[in-house]
Amino acid sequence: MLDKSPDSTAINVPNDLAALWMPFTANRAFKKAPRLLAGAKDMHYITVDGRKIIDAASGMWCSNAGHGRPQIAEAIAKQAAALDYAPPFQFGIPQAFELASRIAELAPKGLESVFFCNSGSEAADTALKIALAYHQISGQGSRTRLIGRVRGYHGVGFGGTSVGGIVNNRKLYGSLLAGVDHLPATYDREKQAFTKGEPEYGAHFADELENLVGLHGANTIAAVIVEPMAGSTGVLPAPKGYLKRLREITQKHGILLIFDEVITGYGRLGHAFAAERYGVLPDMITFAKGVTNGAAPMGGIIVRDTIHDAFMTGPEHAVELTHGYTYSAHPIACAAGLATLDIYRDEKLFERAKNLEPKFGDAVMSLKGLPNVLDIRTVGLTAGIDLAPRAADLVGKRGYDAMVSAFHENDLMLRIAGDTLALTPPLIISEDQIGEIVEKVGKVIRAVA
Repeated sequence: MLDKSPDSTAINVPNDLAALWMPFTANRAFKKAPRLLAGAKDMHYITVDGRKIIDAASGMWCSNAGHGRPQIAEAIAKQAAALDYAPPFQFGIPQAFELASRIAELAPKGLESVFFCNSGSEAADTALKIALAYHQISGQGSRTRLIGRVRGYHGVGFGGTSVGGIVNNRKLYGSLLAGVDHLPATYDREKQAFTKGEPEYGAHFADELENLVGLHGANTIAAVIVEPMAGSTGVLPAPKGYLKRLREITQKHGILLIFDEVITGYGRLGHAFAAERYGVLPDMITFAKGVTNGAAPMGGIIVRDTIHDAFMTGPEHAVELTHGYTYSAHPIACAAGLATLDIYRDEKLFERAKNLEPKFGDAVMSLKGLPNVLDIRTVGLTAGIDLAPRAADLVGKRGYDAMVSAFHENDLMLRIAGDTLALTPPLIISEDQIGEIVEKVGKVIRAVA
């Protein structure tokens, strides 16, 4: 338990860490040297011992508007006092309809219906279920196959794990869903290394979908799901023309295209959604994380009007889509989402990210040439830095050591994907703070050489 005695000047380390089984964490190593956080404000976390840690990760790709925003905290408190919970099945709250309308206004024209859930994982599984159901009600029930991509990440539900393509996330869980296939990854270091923005090389990777159509038959494929920028695998921007080519092929064969924008949504790439940046209209967009600035769990799917309208048939008293969650459109999450969208609009944070992108990319690229740096990729306010593994049997150890060094020795939070360092700072970052983060990352890279 935490020491909260009146004379305590800081929150102390809990005296027992054993009970909590932490997600996606090296539990034994963590509990030997915990990285415990007690507070956060703007660009910084505050540790339990009172240190300020500059956040180069937006928490976990979530806190695009920075931390401790009073508008969001006040909206949550006000909502909790007025209405703490309302059932989302057969009942509604005004805030849910308002938030859905505002999200639809931000989305590309044609994506007009919003279905709420509670996380990116739930959003991915929901989108996949909608795709399957849509084909069923459209008289194409043979379309049951789902296509993901190697190195893709779509959360941890059974659907998202199945279409995901990160080996370590899949290997413990058996065969997962049947009828799933994968496109190749879009990354080729030999031809794309040290790229700012979208690589010139790689649009042809989309053409593999034609081969999968030839293998399985177009009439068996329900949907393709991809991230416009594969984030959790280590920041892999889509090559120029790749997403447009994927859209052309899916439309040609009547296959739905789903963009997983859980990471890229809400300003990360300089637009409300990456679909706008790339001029591509998918059939569905999944979102989460930035919609509430990470202040409350929420996710969702934005669906093309043609898909939504296909369900609106039959008796009016009957449920059109037998899917949903107890906490869909939770009142507190809706309040947080509305306050967050106000901040994005009033402070023009999407535009700010777009304007800062060249400066951020140049700054991170200055790390080229440091020990063990194999590649650097930047797009929007996001960067991936590949470090060489320590040895074949120690893949990921250099990256892990870098994360530990960053936190304990350099007052820096960053994310890792194996031996890749990922930088995804809040959109409120200043040019001076970009320089500070890059300087600290340089020290970390040298420390783990």
